Amino acid sequence: MTALPEHGRGRGGWRDWLLSDAPASRGQARAAAAWQGWLNFRSNTLAMIGLGILLGLLAVAALAPWLAPYDPFVQDLGNRLQPPGTPGHPLGTDSLGRDILSRLIHGSRITLYIVALVALIAPLAGLLVGTVAGYAGGWVDTILMRITDIFLAFPRLVLALAFVAALGAGIENAVIAISLTAWPPYARIARAETLTIRSSDYISAVRLQGAGPIRIITKHIWPLCISSLIVRVTLDMAGIILAAAGLGFLGLGAQPPSPEWGAMIAEGRRFILDHWYVATVPGLAIFTVSLAFNLLGDGLRDVLDPKSGEGG
Repeated sequence: MTALPEHGRGRGGWRDWLLSDAPASRGQARAAAAWQGWLNFRSNTLAMIGLGILLGLLAVAALAPWLAPYDPFVQDLGNRLQPPGTPGHPLGTDSLGRDILSRLIHGSRITLYIVALVALIAPLAGLLVGTVAGYAGGWVDTILMRITDIFLAFPRLVLALAFVAALGAGIENAVIAISLTAWPPYARIARAETLTIRSSDYISAVRLQGAGPIRIITKHIWPLCISSLIVRVTLDMAGIILAAAGLGFLGLGAQPPSPEWGAMIAEGRRFILDHWYVATVPGLAIFTVSLAFNLLGDGLRDVLDPKSGEGG
């Protein structure tokens, strides 16, 4: 790693080092590219708003035990269905007297847990299938892509319901079901990228140096597919959150008394006419987080894939 010269340790020196037109090392070139990407991203106001919302969500989830004014599981039937603005309960209480704000704060942990696991499992599975299919070609490509087409033929939520019905209700099974329905688009993207890359002079040179298929795929093709997958993952987060909330709403995701936002909406739908806030508050939370992921994804797409931004 190239150290910053002594005369460049000031703020202006850092900027000059990062914005240099003639980087002295690969590390400096990567740092300069990352810095330029951040500058481009920072100029997108909506993307910064989305990033701010998500950073706030992370902070709320991390500090949930200290931010929540009450235990999200403690019931107080004498204080049930209190409207927003009630002293001690700024967002009101649900049908069992539990503080909605506390349950909303703790529910952010469940949402992030589901999002993180699906974001790890589905893109990796899609990347593996897509790159192997694209690089191997022939009957391997045909079999893997036909399997992918079968998964794509079913609506995601319907397929997730089928998997959860087979696996059983529960948050872990919901994560597995959502991941099993989310990987095919990533496989398609990875395969398209691999078909473009595998015939390039760069890969031919690596192959002439004696690199085997596994090394070529993992060391040279995967890194070139990452940026497209990151953009797609970020844009898919809203759909993943909605799928998780849908499973929770139907009683197939996180189980009561877990403060999962979809389950909170299901519990509040019985009182939607007289006590609208019980279902509306978690619904607004889902809407806000989904919107934040979409705004962030649009910003990342403009930075990591400028051609898509120009086309849009």
